[in-house]
Amino acid sequence: MCEIKVEKTQDYETLGKMAYESWHSAYDGLLGAKQVDYMLNKFQNAAAMRMQCEKQNYTYYFIVCGNEKIGYCGLQGQGKDLFLSKVYLAEGERGKGLGQKVLAFVLEEAGRQGASRVYLTVNKNNARAVRAYEKFGFEREGEECTAIGDGYYMDDYIYSYRLQK
Repeated sequence: MCEIKVEKTQDYETLGKMAYESWHSAYDGLLGAKQVDYMLNKFQNAAAMRMQCEKQNYTYYFIVCGNEKIGYCGLQGQGKDLFLSKVYLAEGERGKGLGQKVLAFVLEEAGRQGASRVYLTVNKNNARAVRAYEKFGFEREGEECTAIGDGYYMDDYIYSYRLQK
């Protein structure tokens, strides 16, 4: 296992390609390929990610192992909150403890930004991700079901991690 680095990026084309691969491997079994394609086209293509960074206070990062990009994460600053919008690893990199290292980076970044809470949403049926967040110390705060169009919904738990001040 190598040491990972998390590097800020504006390479939206590469992010879009990574999103396509990681979302299909993570969600086709949970949501079906049609909904995954819909969500990618709406939220995680190069143009959408560029707009999120330019107009919605998002920052995207590559997760790098050696010289290889093995995943990405997206954060949105919201005053005293930091929203962990995305964290995805390539299929072959999951289950190695790398996600826990990325979460540690997210907490460090929250501290740098002066946030007092990191929160995220996670699909209720994504048991692997739920376990990873709970293992790290995130606590379930609630749930939400959000219509995203075309008859699709995001049925999620809300988790948060409060930073010591």
